Amino acid sequence: MFEERAPVKVMDAVQMVMAHSREGEEERVHLSEADGRYLAEDIKADHPIPPFDRSPLDGFAIQSQDSKNASSESPVKIEIVDTVGAGHTFTGKLKPGHGVRVMTGTIMPDDCDAVVMFELANDYQENGNSYIDIKRQFSPGDFVSKQGEETSEGETVIKKGTIVTAGVIAVLATFGYEYVPVIRKPRIGIFATGTELLDVNEPLEPGKIRNSNAYMIISQVRKAGGEPMYFGKLMDDFDLCYDAISSALEDVDALVTTGGVSVGDFDFLPAIYDKLGADVLFNKIAMRPGSVTTVAVFDGKPLFGLSGNPSACFVGFELYARPWVRRFMKSEKPYLQTIRGTLTADFPKPNPFTRFIRSRVKYEGNRLYAEPIGMDKSQVVTSLAYSDCLVAVPGGSRGYTSGDEVDILLLEAEGSAIPFKDPEKRKG
Repeated sequence: MFEERAPVKVMDAVQMVMAHSREGEEERVHLSEADGRYLAEDIKADHPIPPFDRSPLDGFAIQSQDSKNASSESPVKIEIVDTVGAGHTFTGKLKPGHGVRVMTGTIMPDDCDAVVMFELANDYQENGNSYIDIKRQFSPGDFVSKQGEETSEGETVIKKGTIVTAGVIAVLATFGYEYVPVIRKPRIGIFATGTELLDVNEPLEPGKIRNSNAYMIISQVRKAGGEPMYFGKLMDDFDLCYDAISSALEDVDALVTTGGVSVGDFDFLPAIYDKLGADVLFNKIAMRPGSVTTVAVFDGKPLFGLSGNPSACFVGFELYARPWVRRFMKSEKPYLQTIRGTLTADFPKPNPFTRFIRSRVKYEGNRLYAEPIGMDKSQVVTSLAYSDCLVAVPGGSRGYTSGDEVDILLLEAEGSAIPFKDPEKRKG
């Protein structure tokens, strides 16, 4: 049977969840559809960059030896015998004292080893021919982008597990990846439980609320990189809930439910886990909000039982479900990035559990501040719209005051390879 357990520490809960993480299978998608996906393989250069010696600017390709006696008092005269644009090549043979006018990206003529930018040359016509005067010496390689100086052939340029961004797409296109090896998105099933829930298009009724959690979780799943599969609302009926959840588990990699994990008369999730034969990792965490957050595992699939209170539901997903989703896609940085900063408000009431305060990051000079937003209660929803971080403060016998140094978990940053430091270890 499902038994009440003592609350586990936040970091212990994270580790228990991640002990059941796994990596997804590889698939290939067209480059135009790869944005936001995670690479399944290292991306290697199939050619050097630059692929040839080229001019990085508009100017004149010369033979540096011709400039050895150039000075402001005694300029050197060089005849410009041709003009070559990017995508074209000069195939002729240059005599000493000859050069070629080149545009940015042009392959260097075979006999040239330096480029004189337009600003450093005085170009003119004389007897129908083009010339430049240069007043300084140039060495071999001056203003030349050498073959392979950016990337050599065979070099790993992007590691697997990297999220595909616009910059990554540019690299993929550069190396001819029309179809990109990515990790299949994990299918995350979502149920919202509770007879009190209304659809977003329904008018309010006494004792009922609109279903905000499901749509919030859908957004969080997508942001984490997963594929949300919303199965709808579940009424407060055990058999209905059990049948729906057991059926959904056949089609998903993980399941998220909101509500139904507390100890009320209609909180059926604990009994459903028991009937399924799922292994309950924990059913209470020493945290606020979201102490009733529960995670079980069935057939290798995690069942994230999140609180029905919006803020508690949000925090529970970010701390436990998000890193699982990211690890599925081989992300090397599945956890929320943590930085140290200064709290800007008082929280005088002691709390025995670690508290996660919805906040907003502020920068003033070289200092970083976390400004709490709105009411700090688990049922509050409006503060989530303005939060870009969570402040983690350890539980204990004292409260916290403005000016205290705290851990700040960034909700919008790329991520971290390691989970945040257990705030309980910072005490004292």
